[in-house]
Amino acid sequence: MKKLFLSLFLIFITSPINSNAEILPISEGRSDAKIKMVVYESLTCSHCADFHKKVYPLLKENFIDIGLVKIEFRNFPLDIMALTASKIAHCKNDGSSKILHYLYENQNKWVRGKTEEELNENLRDVIENSSYSLNFDKCINDKVLEDYILEDRINGMKSFKVQATPTLIIMGEKFEKPLTYKNIKKYLEKLI
Repeated sequence: MKKLFLSLFLIFITSPINSNAEILPISEGRSDAKIKMVVYESLTCSHCADFHKKVYPLLKENFIDIGLVKIEFRNFPLDIMALTASKIAHCKNDGSSKILHYLYENQNKWVRGKTEEELNENLRDVIENSSYSLNFDKCINDKVLEDYILEDRINGMKSFKVQATPTLIIMGEKFEKPLTYKNIKKYLEKLI
């Protein structure tokens, strides 16, 4: 699977990007929020799922919902299944984070199996058993979405030297401490 992802990645970086595509980034918070935050993540990453379950809810309650922080969830797929799941998260192209959070909440149901086909079937089952009405095959075969997601990954590497997930960028600077709520809260409070 890693070889397949590497091959896709190499093809992508040598191919022209479809710049006519208008895909909305997945984000939460007011556009005029004082603090801009970006998190690069991979949907198959267990640390990213932990961030969504343990840290993000507190950030949402104490900073995002009250208008202090805008967070953008950027793609940094670490494998082919993360790329596929990212296409599902972006498929409605409405900027909403609902499907993204749902995929992280249910990660243990679909990130299992020995083959790409098994993983795809698990992901299909999770989506079909949800309240989201998506055309699964159309979503995972969308090349414009694929280009957008892989471009996110390349931009993360070039702009911020992202090498692992999750990686948090606050006000254009890479956050170098462990991604605990306590550490992030302390840093954000200095910026307010």
